[in-house]
Amino acid sequence: MTSPSTSDQPSTQPRYATLMLATANVLNLAQAGRHFYSGQDPYSETDFRRKVDWLGERIHALNADVLAVQEIWDEVALRAAVAASGLNYDFVSVPGAENGPGHSGAQGTPRVGIVTRLAVESVESLVNFPPQAVVQVPGLGAHEHFERPPLLVTLKLKHGQPVAVITAHLKSKRPKFLQDSDGRTSEDTDDPAVQALGTLRSLIMRAGEALALRLKVVELLHRTRLPLVVMGDLNDSPHSVTTQLIAATSQTAYDKGARDSALYSAWDVQGEAALRRDVAYSHIHQGYPEVLDQMLVSEEFVATSRHAIGDVRRVEVFNDHLFEGRDRTRSDHGFVRALLRLRMPDD
Repeated sequence: MTSPSTSDQPSTQPRYATLMLATANVLNLAQAGRHFYSGQDPYSETDFRRKVDWLGERIHALNADVLAVQEIWDEVALRAAVAASGLNYDFVSVPGAENGPGHSGAQGTPRVGIVTRLAVESVESLVNFPPQAVVQVPGLGAHEHFERPPLLVTLKLKHGQPVAVITAHLKSKRPKFLQDSDGRTSEDTDDPAVQALGTLRSLIMRAGEALALRLKVVELLHRTRLPLVVMGDLNDSPHSVTTQLIAATSQTAYDKGARDSALYSAWDVQGEAALRRDVAYSHIHQGYPEVLDQMLVSEEFVATSRHAIGDVRRVEVFNDHLFEGRDRTRSDHGFVRALLRLRMPDD
């Protein structure tokens, strides 16, 4: 009796579903004629069309299954950019920036949103801090809610695997000055001591937001096998205190149990090392490159983890437009894209 041929043997190779994710701070996307920040002129119809067309080209180039966006003033403006991409997306949402009867877009500060072609199981806007994350800010009192609420969505791939995605835009490093009841700055912003105190306020606020986000990450990951991706403009570097508050990656070096709720930089755990660029900055501030726009993944996407159900194949940073000159019809941030894989169940 002859042995079965190789072709008759069942395949032992795992099958993977791919997932393309991207994050983009689009720089004050608002409708034409709409005032958003004091002292800034609204977009003209020409400027608005240029911005929407430019973003449409970038969205088309990214071609992500899930696109996290920041700095959206009007959801309808984002929908216009998505339409300009020529791609089909079933879900576009920017809580707090809705337009229509009773809604006039975001007020005071822009919002974050999500664009996806995947099935959406749930959507949650994270507005308030849990009590243990509330911090006291000098001159302002209790900081107990996000200025720009992160957006948590639970998605489902075609083979049924759920994936959680959080889009975030944390408090900037720009000094936070006190204001009077009419919204006018009530401090001497030319005083170096006042500038230092304003910077401290911003740091404390960002740290409070990072802690609140960390507590949500722990809630989602602790003793679960839910794959999670946190991405967006975190307004600090990957190894900063505030980013590590969210990720807690450093703790895994001496505590294996910490891997259960840690997050890992997609850039650090990607598999196709040959595709890495030496410079991966996403923002240039006063001539210095920075990595502010980040993508963090749970251990389910870390190939070396015994709990891995997928991996990060490659990460790319689209930042060539940062050298095209400062123009608000473009963006002052590079866009980050990552190709992830998830193992499909055996037939």
